[in-house]
Amino acid sequence: MLNNHFSQASSATQRARGRWLRWVAGAALVATLAACSSGVKLDNVPVEDRTGSAAGAAGAGGQSGAVDPRGVSGVSVNGGDSAQPNALSRVIYFDYDSFEVKPESASTLEANARYLNANRTRRVNLEGHTDERGGREYNLALGQKRAEAVRRALSLLGVPESQMEAVSFGEEKPAQTGLDEAAFAKNRRVELTYR
Repeated sequence: MLNNHFSQASSATQRARGRWLRWVAGAALVATLAACSSGVKLDNVPVEDRTGSAAGAAGAGGQSGAVDPRGVSGVSVNGGDSAQPNALSRVIYFDYDSFEVKPESASTLEANARYLNANRTRRVNLEGHTDERGGREYNLALGQKRAEAVRRALSLLGVPESQMEAVSFGEEKPAQTGLDEAAFAKNRRVELTYR
């Protein structure tokens, strides 16, 4: 009888231990999934040197991860043919690998915010651009972060979210061609295009 009692207690302990182990395994799985990120990382991304030698690491089989341009369609943004306010500066420039709006852009942002607040029927596309250094996905993500930074700045100046749309072109629409810092600086921008 005593043996039977110990046997039942041992079974109950094993069942409790099994439940506890399953709970720990489930918690570990949830913690692992929560730690995963699906966003594009903006640090430690290889930069491609388009002067002839690759500065970034090549992928499997020596491929650089390039996308076949025949399978990529163009992006169309409404409003490019709308009348643009000529008196306004409509370009915000950024430092290399940054989406922080610089203090020298304040007057441009304030002027555009005044215009949008006075013309509530006008809409603006905030078109984020990058220079050609970095991979395509990286540059699209960085261009989007730049456009969103300008959107937040205009929002703080009273412009309703409904008047703004942030889009990214990455490196696809350079303002200036060239492989020097002067060209790169002109391409790191957000253009405000009214529609």
